[in-house]
Amino acid sequence: MTFNPEELDNSVIYKLLTGTIIPRPIGWISTIDGNGVNKLVPFSYFNMVSSDPPCVMFSTRRDNNSNKDTLNNVLQNGEFVVNLVTMDLVEQMNATSATVDSIVDEFELAGLTPIDSVSVKPKRVKESLVHFECEKIHHYFIKDAKGNETACVIIGEIKTIHIDDSILSENNRINLDKYKPVARLAGPNYATLGEIFSIKRA
Repeated sequence: MTFNPEELDNSVIYKLLTGTIIPRPIGWISTIDGNGVNKLVPFSYFNMVSSDPPCVMFSTRRDNNSNKDTLNNVLQNGEFVVNLVTMDLVEQMNATSATVDSIVDEFELAGLTPIDSVSVKPKRVKESLVHFECEKIHHYFIKDAKGNETACVIIGEIKTIHIDDSILSENNRINLDKYKPVARLAGPNYATLGEIFSIKRA
């Protein structure tokens, strides 16, 4: 079947994209607002975009022509931390996906431990095995056919990388058996690493 996005309801497009572009890594983004309130929200529109310099991106929806707290914080101070999600943190990650008031600290909501970063002000999730401290280097808004800004893409340069010694092998390789990352599928579904195979690059 062939689809023309211009003829589809946005909910249908969402289902088609999130159901086919899988698995997606989860960027558990921590930020801080002007009053010092910590925010922590998972984003599955997330990935790496460059290694020289090291950069990552995430995208956030704008519902009812309004920014989410994460976007407001990044636009205000230009900083965020990516905390990566592992199997033992799935319940806490899910708790932080709830829609809550701006004054609510999701670290407290999910029973997580905020720890200081080295290069930026937003806190890191102590329980996470990997953190990327980032400074925003670019952002742009995506508009629909009516000109409404419906999403914003943030690109951040990684200033400091934290990787727990427990998942590091020799030559700085990541031990996937110990790392146990979790990926996003569609709807309420998530995935862990299944069969892994190697193939020689062409």
